[in-house]
Order: sequence, then C-alpha cells, then structure tokens
Amino acid sequence: MTGLRQRGAALLAAMLTVTLVASFAAATLWQQWRAVEVETAERARVQAGWILLGALDWSRLILVEDGRASGTDHLDEPWAVPLEEARLSTFLAAEKNTVQVDDASVDTTDAFLSGQIVDLQARLNLRNLLPSEAQSKVAKRQFERLFERLGLSPAELTLLVEGLRRAQQGSEQDAPLLPASAEQLGWLGLSPTTVALLAPHVAMLPKAMPVNVNTASVDVLWAAIDGLDQAGAMKLVQTRGARYFRSIDEVKQALGNDVNLPDGNVLSVGSSFFEVRGRLRLGSTTVEERSQVERYMGQVYVLWRQRSALPPPAQLNAQMGPDSRPSPVKSLSVLP
Repeated sequence: MTGLRQRGAALLAAMLTVTLVASFAAATLWQQWRAVEVETAERARVQAGWILLGALDWSRLILVEDGRASGTDHLDEPWAVPLEEARLSTFLAAEKNTVQVDDASVDTTDAFLSGQIVDLQARLNLRNLLPSEAQSKVAKRQFERLFERLGLSPAELTLLVEGLRRAQQGSEQDAPLLPASAEQLGWLGLSPTTVALLAPHVAMLPKAMPVNVNTASVDVLWAAIDGLDQAGAMKLVQTRGARYFRSIDEVKQALGNDVNLPDGNVLSVGSSFFEVRGRLRLGSTTVEERSQVERYMGQVYVLWRQRSALPPPAQLNAQMGPDSRPSPVKSLSVLP
C-alpha cells in the first residue's frame, strides 16, 4: 500500500511538473509573439511616418512650382486634384530614378497612399474675428451671414467671438487655448453640431487673410460678399468655371453694379495658406497626417503637422473626401 501511495505521489508530481513547464513555455511563446507584434506595428508606424513626410515634401514642391507659374490659384490647377488611394509601388515603379531595395523592412507592396491639398483661403478666416485685426468688423458681418446660412444660433457666434478673444488674451485663469484648426473650436465651448457644420467653411490662419474667389464655395462667397444673394454666388462659381478670375477687377465686372465689394483686403484671386492631407494604409496600420503650410516668397513653410493612427481599414471610407475625417484612435504627434 505504501508503494502505491509513493507511485501515485510521484505520478502527481510529474504531472504538476509537466503542467508548470507547459505553462512557462506557453507564457514565453506569448511574450515572444507579443514582442514581435509590437515591433512589427512600431516598424509600420515609423515607415508610414517617413512615407507621409515624403508625400508632404512632394506637395510642397507642387505648390512651389504652381506659385512660380502664376499669382492666381484656382480649382483647375494640379494641386487641386485629389490623389485617390493607389498602391505606393506604382509610383515608385513609374519613377525612373527610384532605387529598388530588396529589404523586407521597407516592403511597400501593401502600402496604399491617398491625399489632397486644400485651399484654406477658400474659407472664412477665424483670425479675422480677433479684436486686434483691422478686418474684425467686416469679418463679424461675414460670420453673421454664414451662421444664418447654416441655420446656427447667433448666440453660438457670440460664444465663438468671446472665446477667441479670451484665448488670444490668455490672461484669465480659465481661458481656453487658441485653436489651431476648425475641428478644435469645441475648446471655446461650441457644441459638436456647430463645430461639424462650421468646419468645412472656416479656417484658423496665423494672420488676417482674404477669401479666394476662385476656390471658395457658394456658401462662403454668399457670406463673404455683403449684398450678394445665392443666385449671385452661383453665378460667380459658374463664371470662374469657364474662366477663372485673374484680378479683383474681373470679379467686380462679374458682380456688376448691384453689389459693392467691401473696403479693405477682403477678397483675392490667389492663396498663401493650404492644408495638406495624406493617408497611408500599410497592412493593418492606417496613418493620417494633416499639415498647414504657407507659401511665401517662392518657398512653402510647414506651420504645424498632426499625425494620427486611424481605425482598421474596414471602418474607414474607401476614399478620403474633404469632409470625411474619422476620429483618430491615438494621436501620434503634433509638430510645430
């Protein structure tokens, strides 16, 4: 009987030992798998960042060349054509000077790139509302018409103007930060619905700037030009579609005598500020980058960059439109 008990205890100890060894082995394998997955994800994120940086430099080159060609900006120029999602390797194969690298760490077979350049002067500039700007009174009337056009409450406009004033002064203890983009207007207390409606029509530029008649939408034109009705705004859009405006005098001729343009630098036919958007889908990783750039004296300068990781591709739109911006899962970097 004693021998049976000893054999049973030895068998139980052996089974426990095997169980412990199997558990340790499984834990080790899981940790190794997790480390590989983390390294793969980090490598994909870094690769995506470098590719998007290259796309930004390419966009800057397009804007520089466009600025050298003429002083006007309109929607028939190359910069205004969005880049639909396409395999990155097709661009590399088309480039004669591209050197192909046989390295799995830089594989771009499953990399898909899309993007576009947006004229920020096609929108009303929030900076014009600040009290220190000479155009603040004119801008206030423009935003009043825009809010009326969008069906927004005048109280929301009052909240917007007061929030911008407090953010600019920054002397109050609970003063909000000055937004860098229209999507951050919620910092000033605006409702999400108001922010969503305003975002396609307004921009936050570093200084007072006019609205580009060649690129602005009907709603923005209607709000920017006092006395202009919807029919007149649509007529401007149709006129520039046939032949873009080369000077403000041509705009005046198109408007006729019924509409008087406001005094000051309110309208223009060219732009200096743009937003460059790029989206890269690399395997299961999708990264989007937005950059605000300024074209000045033949050069294009990056004012800020924001990079975000997005949900899996199945949850994203097939194409990146001007108003489709999924909420980022994790903000990777905000660069000045």
